[in-house]
Amino acid sequence: MTTTARMRAFVALAEDGSVRGAAGRLVVTESTVSAAVRALAEEVGVALVERDGRGVKLTPAGRRYATYARRVLGLLEEGAAAARGEADPEHGRVRLAAVTTAGEHLLPDLLVTFRRIHPGVGVEVDVEPSGRVWPMLTHHEVDVVIAGRPPSASPELRVRAVRDNSLTVVGAPGGTFDPATATWLLRESGSGIRTTLATVLDALPVAPPQLVLGSHAATVAAARAGLGVTLVSREAVRRLLADGDLVELPVPGTPLERPWHVVTHPDATASTELLVAHLLDTDGWHAPGRA
Repeated sequence: MTTTARMRAFVALAEDGSVRGAAGRLVVTESTVSAAVRALAEEVGVALVERDGRGVKLTPAGRRYATYARRVLGLLEEGAAAARGEADPEHGRVRLAAVTTAGEHLLPDLLVTFRRIHPGVGVEVDVEPSGRVWPMLTHHEVDVVIAGRPPSASPELRVRAVRDNSLTVVGAPGGTFDPATATWLLRESGSGIRTTLATVLDALPVAPPQLVLGSHAATVAAARAGLGVTLVSREAVRRLLADGDLVELPVPGTPLERPWHVVTHPDATASTELLVAHLLDTDGWHAPGRA
């Protein structure tokens, strides 16, 4: 087994938290995963996992090594895709990650038009919470991210396109509304909107009741049913607002301007550049610093 294969087994174990889960992900036997991780530890020269009851867990050295292993594997995939894309950008591959709201409301139309113009480019899409997509880009597991505000300035990240996006509080029509007593519907842990909403709630005079529902679709459906109120992208609920199924509610500090950002590595692949160029030719998107 090659070092790369051993690293894949180790990263799968690190992410799934069990040998069985890693084996299922890689479609191999549990003994194959265990043997690969043992061999990798011998190669590195330190213990990467240790016993934890009936299972195993990463050692401090293993946790540190997992970060590098993810990056190495991501770079290997990126390098292969970059080489193929450089030779023939129209038949390369783009690995794209988007936060949930963007994945549900921006990507479908965007990918339809992009694939119509560039049918030979393969596009792989991951839709994850904000706390997940940025590490995927940092570790070179994806080529481009569509999300809200990117992490603090980093030489490994480059903002390529921006689109206006307003966050507003919505709820079912009718009745009275008091932000200090209303039930607030929260997104899943790691969601950028949930983090922003926490700041809004911190500014209220009292702590209102909260209910975690775990996804954009769930919070919007619950707000529409009258279960509570929530903070959402106005664009994502524009039809519900137009039809009167939801109404915007007055809350101090809202609406909030949180533009969408398209972010790549500085040395993006040729096929990724095709996607960026397509975005900049699409209504609503513009280069950073331009209105």
